[in-house]
Amino acid sequence: MKKISLLLFSVFAISNSTSAQSGFESFALASNADSKKLFQSYFSPGMEGFINSMNNGWYHTAKVHKKFGFDISFGLNGSIAPSEKELFDISTLGLTSVTATNSGETILPTFAGSAPGRNLTVNTTVDGQDVTAKFESPEGVAKNFPLNIIPAPAIQLTVGLPFKLDLMARYVPEMSIGENEGSIDMFGIGLKKEITSWFGPIEKLPLHVSLLAAYTNMDVSYSTDLNSANLEIENGFTEFELSAFTVQAIASLNFPIINIYGGFGYNSGNANLNNSGTYTGKFTTSNGETVRTNLNIPTDFAFDSSGFRSTIGARLSLGFFKIFGAYTLQEFDTLTLGAAISIR
Repeated sequence: MKKISLLLFSVFAISNSTSAQSGFESFALASNADSKKLFQSYFSPGMEGFINSMNNGWYHTAKVHKKFGFDISFGLNGSIAPSEKELFDISTLGLTSVTATNSGETILPTFAGSAPGRNLTVNTTVDGQDVTAKFESPEGVAKNFPLNIIPAPAIQLTVGLPFKLDLMARYVPEMSIGENEGSIDMFGIGLKKEITSWFGPIEKLPLHVSLLAAYTNMDVSYSTDLNSANLEIENGFTEFELSAFTVQAIASLNFPIINIYGGFGYNSGNANLNNSGTYTGKFTTSNGETVRTNLNIPTDFAFDSSGFRSTIGARLSLGFFKIFGAYTLQEFDTLTLGAAISIR
């Protein structure tokens, strides 16, 4: 469990990208209005990708367990950002204090991208003086993972209940992770109701039909202290709060070794990003002097994602041991791979 949680934590680049000199915190050097636009444009595709990933991997069959039967599954859901979500153009944001240092280099990677960052220049006024600061925008984080996926691991317990119900739970207790006093916790709950009997004669076939609803919540936070050429951060704290909800109709053809399953439904979710701490910008005047000033930190960012989804997958049964994989068509197409120990 700890290894999977560490993987999830690393997705947010807490130990590397976000604490480096070229981390996203440098966006705070811009004016408050511009900084908000840069934060929103950079993080939005990443948060949407996590929401899509978190809504996956809840099932590998429509058939429910017998009463008090159970399975424990370990899976990885990886959403793939549409190509248009991997980059954003600062020239379209209406920025007033930020320009590309090199003319024409206005295309920046988002969190979900794989391109390197670009050099940016801030022109502003501090104590009546015109000043500048240069920094490199953060690079895309998804490049650190195969296929540029945005992953969300899932560790899940499913228990059979009376009335053809399965109760599903995902849980990672709050854990301290990484070098920056970070923590992560995750909780999810779902319910699957088999309705095969509603369709009369098909109950005698290997076809099973169910309805599913599931909710997942994940919180990730970390501390930052930074002293770079243009930015100082004291008692910095960043927190991501993500929630995802899905409702689906699912079906499966269950044979002794191979199980084919799929579903159609709807996803919804939201995410919030909050920053706090003391941010001090270091700017340069026209005569080369350094001017220090406290920065207003943009905070309380909201992101959301919703839309229809359809899934097709297959499961290989080797006695109690199951191996499964699925592909979901949705706003961010998602690949699911996993294994389970299942006791009917």
